Amino acid sequence: MKITSETVGKKMKLFQAEITQRQVNSYAAAVNDPNPFYLDDERKEGLVAHPTLAAAITWPLIQNIYAYIDLEYPPEIMFQIVHYSEYLVIHRPLVPGDKISITGEVAAVVPEKNGTHVVFKLPALDSKNEPVFTEYIGGMLRGVKCLDQGRGKDSIPAEASSFSDSQPLWEVSLPITRLDCYIYESCANVPFPIHTSPAFARSVGLPDIIYFGIGTLARGINEIINRENGADPRGVKAVACRFRGMVSPDSFIRVQLLKRVVDQGKKELYFRVLNREDKEAVSSGYILIS
Repeated sequence: MKITSETVGKKMKLFQAEITQRQVNSYAAAVNDPNPFYLDDERKEGLVAHPTLAAAITWPLIQNIYAYIDLEYPPEIMFQIVHYSEYLVIHRPLVPGDKISITGEVAAVVPEKNGTHVVFKLPALDSKNEPVFTEYIGGMLRGVKCLDQGRGKDSIPAEASSFSDSQPLWEVSLPITRLDCYIYESCANVPFPIHTSPAFARSVGLPDIIYFGIGTLARGINEIINRENGADPRGVKAVACRFRGMVSPDSFIRVQLLKRVVDQGKKELYFRVLNREDKEAVSSGYILIS
């Protein structure tokens, strides 16, 4: 299967969503984080959402992409896509009552060794037309060749440094149970059968279901916020990573902080998440706290 980069710059139809307290609470449950910022509605300042709730909010747009944009790609091409890259710029935390609007676009189509990397830019504005977050979500079209040199690479955030050869500053091991796959799908409201249907997983060549990539990222973010920012998520300004490997249910992950850079009130944190096979499930992990 083959495509070109002519879709870069194409705009999407308007997508709208309203953030509820239940969503904020449920997403905390999805990623197993009892942080009071997400759960305690008696907090004087009110609830704020986990940083990666943004990716769950935009999932209906990505899941139903052909309803929002004419990609000029046959649907079977998009069946080859897997979540490959994530860069989330957070202008302010999501809070219950937010009404957001997104008019996204195809930001980049980049040829790579194993296929074609397609990146969608999804800027979210609130009811006052103020920015809340901007998500750059990238999918790898496995085995799909781009017939030209691609477009848009310079307009998307670069992959963060990996520091994968560094000795971890700290490491924590976390269990991932089979039930966690179903909890994340239900509480985050991101239905995708590769994570919850053994029959579907086997039909696409996997031995079993796999845990969510964004869930793996979120578990890593939990640990970093709790350990590096006093459990306060409000200072998180950016989150980024590449998704490299799979996490099997009834196994574990290892979150490793690889580098910490503190300068003029900003803290840049570089991390990765390893799976049971000691392979990177999340690489080039990056969090900016300000």
